[in-house]
Amino acid sequence: MTTEHTEPLSPAGEGRPRDRRRRSRTVRRTVIGAAVAAAVTAGVLVVAGPPWSGDRQEPAERAEQLGTAAVRRASLSSGMTLTGRIGYGDPVEVTAQGQGTFTRLPAAGDSVAAGQRLYEIDGEPVVLFTGDRPFWRELAKGVGDGADVKQLKRNLVDLGHAAGLGLAVDEEFTTGTVVAVKRWQKALGVRQTGKVELGRAVVLPQREVRVQEVTATPGSAVGAGAVLEVTGPELAATVRPEDEQLPQFAPGSRVTVALATGGTTKGTVRSITRPPPGEEGAGGGQGGAEGDDKATVTLDLTDQGAARKALRAARPAVSVTVSDRTAEDVLTVPVTALLALADGGYGLRVRRPGVSSPALVPVEVGLVADARAEVSGKIREGDKVVVPS
Repeated sequence: MTTEHTEPLSPAGEGRPRDRRRRSRTVRRTVIGAAVAAAVTAGVLVVAGPPWSGDRQEPAERAEQLGTAAVRRASLSSGMTLTGRIGYGDPVEVTAQGQGTFTRLPAAGDSVAAGQRLYEIDGEPVVLFTGDRPFWRELAKGVGDGADVKQLKRNLVDLGHAAGLGLAVDEEFTTGTVVAVKRWQKALGVRQTGKVELGRAVVLPQREVRVQEVTATPGSAVGAGAVLEVTGPELAATVRPEDEQLPQFAPGSRVTVALATGGTTKGTVRSITRPPPGEEGAGGGQGGAEGDDKATVTLDLTDQGAARKALRAARPAVSVTVSDRTAEDVLTVPVTALLALADGGYGLRVRRPGVSSPALVPVEVGLVADARAEVSGKIREGDKVVVPS
């Protein structure tokens, strides 16, 4: 964007080149182009134009026709802001293995940690284990080596049932494994057989889950359908940026999340996922909702209490800000108060108590964001600066 500097014309017969040169050396009467460019880069639209009008007036008279704004201390952040939502994430279906009758089921909203009862079949607890694959056979002494044995032993060690046994987390079902299984069964209050029957453990990646929905009913027989749906236990925020914005969401990077109920919380990028091929929306030509072809960025939230409060209030919308630069606790003024000086640099017209005319004060300009500029120099918090009304 180009900012044009012009000298106002004097009435006919009153042109005075020397006066015009003197005025030009003092202040170029326009909002600084550099600040405008920086503001536009940060996503802020600033209207540039001469802050003074009516050259035949004295400076004090001209200032009276303009407004003033206080120099205030604030924190600025440049970058981009996207809208998103908070929720518990996509639910995962849990199915039951084996045969029997459901005798106890959890309630929606319950949280279950690894090692705890998820539901009951024939009066026996079905426990949550952590891992990346379901069990597919009964595990007992004499069973062949396998990744399922290693997964079982990892859970027994993590839950504290292998203490003092020197149990190696490998694929062999050893005598020590039998002892650890019996300890686990004793803690559950069930028969200590030393073997794990198929269907007595549900394996999920999370160490804790939240029950989203229960689809089975007590008294119904175990079948092929889902028993319940679970999510992670903590709320997260999701946003759907454009492809060119994705590089700013590196896994593990920090963002600021503003809640609809007020206040902010820090967010950390957990994952970036895309829809599977053939399931894209309008952008993928599959006729889905517009924007369904975009990647989904999931953000872990620091303040879970504030997030739950917003969700209970049915206000899940959030604003997610990714910062390029930040300036903490600095003096700021409206961008439109800045003036480009003929000799280089920038200045402010500052109104001092007891002084009729505003004083021109040179300043250094730092970060420009949200229509405000970071400034430093011979100014104080609370000073009044002249801005176009």
